[in-house]
Amino acid sequence: MKRNVTFLALALCIAASAYAKPESAAKKSTATKSTRTNPFYAKSTLPFQAPPFDKIKDSDYKPALERGMKDNLAEVEAIANNKAEPTFDNTIVPLEKAGAVLNRTAKVFFNLSQSNTNDTIQEVESDMAPKLSAHQDAINLNPKLFARVKKIYDTRDKLGLDGEAKYLVERYYRNFVRSGALLNDADKTKLKKLNEEESTLTTDFRKKVLADTDASAVVIDDKAQLAGLSDAEIAAAAEAAKDAKMPAGKYLLRLRNTTQQPALQSLQNRAVREKLFNASVMRGNHGGENDTKAIVTRLAQLRAQKAKLLGYPTYAAYSLDDQMAKTPETAIKLMSDLVPGATAKAKDEAAKMQKLIDAEGGNFKLAAWDWDFYAEKVRKAEYDLDESQVKPYFELDHVLQDGVFYAAGQLYGITFKQRKDIPVYNPDVRVWEVFDADGKSMALYYGDYFARPNKSGGAWMDSFVDQNKLFGTKPVVFNVTNFQKPAAGEPALLSFDDVNTIFHEFGHALHGMFSNNQYPSTAGTNVPRDFVEFPSQFNEHWALDQQVFAHYAKHYKTGAPMPAELVEKIKKSKTFNQGYALTEYLAAALLDMGWHTLPADAPQQDVNKFEPATLERFNIALAEVPPRYHTDYFSHIWGGGYSAGYYAYLWSEVIDDDAYYWFRENGGMTRANGQKFRDMILSRGGSAEAASLYRAFRGRDPIVEPLLEQRGLKPVSIKE
Repeated sequence: MKRNVTFLALALCIAASAYAKPESAAKKSTATKSTRTNPFYAKSTLPFQAPPFDKIKDSDYKPALERGMKDNLAEVEAIANNKAEPTFDNTIVPLEKAGAVLNRTAKVFFNLSQSNTNDTIQEVESDMAPKLSAHQDAINLNPKLFARVKKIYDTRDKLGLDGEAKYLVERYYRNFVRSGALLNDADKTKLKKLNEEESTLTTDFRKKVLADTDASAVVIDDKAQLAGLSDAEIAAAAEAAKDAKMPAGKYLLRLRNTTQQPALQSLQNRAVREKLFNASVMRGNHGGENDTKAIVTRLAQLRAQKAKLLGYPTYAAYSLDDQMAKTPETAIKLMSDLVPGATAKAKDEAAKMQKLIDAEGGNFKLAAWDWDFYAEKVRKAEYDLDESQVKPYFELDHVLQDGVFYAAGQLYGITFKQRKDIPVYNPDVRVWEVFDADGKSMALYYGDYFARPNKSGGAWMDSFVDQNKLFGTKPVVFNVTNFQKPAAGEPALLSFDDVNTIFHEFGHALHGMFSNNQYPSTAGTNVPRDFVEFPSQFNEHWALDQQVFAHYAKHYKTGAPMPAELVEKIKKSKTFNQGYALTEYLAAALLDMGWHTLPADAPQQDVNKFEPATLERFNIALAEVPPRYHTDYFSHIWGGGYSAGYYAYLWSEVIDDDAYYWFRENGGMTRANGQKFRDMILSRGGSAEAASLYRAFRGRDPIVEPLLEQRGLKPVSIKE
């Protein structure tokens, strides 16, 4: 599963406004000293209420967030102090309507803090993080408000609520309890302090990782040291150095989010490979102002203390209590059961590469920085497949419009029209209007595809506006990736891994765009973390579908389709290097569990001792196969909302492969099949318990066999 993953959770403080998403009656807008009205104080007049980026200034965020919190608290106090008997309509519905200004501002602010940050945004984020945490606590720990919610929860079976409304009541009650509503006053005070510290540390972590990733980019002085890279890749490195104000003749290899770096696959100079790899793995772990070790060890400790306060033995137990897996033991067992097969396969792969090194007279032992380079050689030898042969057929626009959009059209009947009149937050961002099968306009989709120094690593989906019938809003969603931006005049050519990333993130986008829910809190991707990756990973399967692949895999110069023999090589190589891919993922996911199963009384750990000891404990310590993310730059778990949740990709993979096999058993890519999947999964959001949604679609619970077949760990039982 060598893919970029999605940062699906909004930043910590957006989650704080989870019950305050749509528009509500707000106070009359006030003017700034310059008589200019803050654009966040009223809903946007653009189509779909899209953010007016042409009017938004950095100076707007702080006052809008502060006003949003003030208005939100006033709304909540009015609900809590209502003298009338608590009902769904006078308590839950007003909570769903509350906090319009805060939500509108946060939706934009926390996207830009990840995708297009600057010094001002970072300063505002650092200042507002503890305030937003305190704001959330003021709502979650309001005893009068909780009493009303509890009264409705206790009588929910007698209220005649429909399924979505009843499940929403249950989610409200559970979230209040998980946020400390049942604690005594002294423990509530302790919890507030822990939450405030966590929000501050999380913000600091993200800032340091972004800064250190940028600062750790490798400077190359001699073009000859870049031997093996394509002309376009060398030109991009020169362009990156130029953008960094370096003198002519310099080349800059910027770092991606993951441990392994794309250039390691092609760089022929072993010393340069080692230098690039070490720059990657030492992020946050070499002292100085961007070192993250103290942050992560304290985060692990305070999360454990928070969990104990709330009645759980570990933070992982707390985190998984409302997920599909339910317990860390269940998630750990799923992963641990795969460790022996994954590591055995990885060792076989390493042996093949070592044999090749020896045959070439290399006279060295395979190291982690050699893996991608020699794996590519083995792939060429065993499958006669060269990445440089493949990339010319995967030009970004063709992949996007003739692949991703085309597949969505075939399955769901939707079409896309680019909008150049919608303002964007960066010139590289593009916008499309999405039309349903009946021709009606249904959503806006933003794509922000290229890496830049002020963008966090990885890839993710989120929304600027959520769908809900309560206010009649339609979805405005976006995808963010970090593909290398080509030099001026050059095409953006992708690896097949990059192609999978686009399909993956667009699966999340479809989940948001097809939402058909009454309430904001149940709409779109508001589902358990170990279910949210299901639609995205499922959508990856269409990247190699024969019909879809033939439609987009065309040479960027000639338009010629990819030769059949090359297509066949790609298909045959699907399970190539899967030992490595699964092992690096499992190492990271088990490392996450290691940190978040520490008890509350454990002392702060030494990162450089705890990490290797944890990998040894889970029998997954292979020097040649480092974790996909080391502790110090593991943004998913320390700054991206996936704490004790990185296992979710594997959990969701079981579900997505099982669902894909249903398609294969029932005629594959057809409109009827797509419509069923849309109606029973994609449109339902968090309106019901996730396992029941899947069971209704599939007719049973998911089984693991399809995953094992897709991973090449057992023979395929269903033919393509």
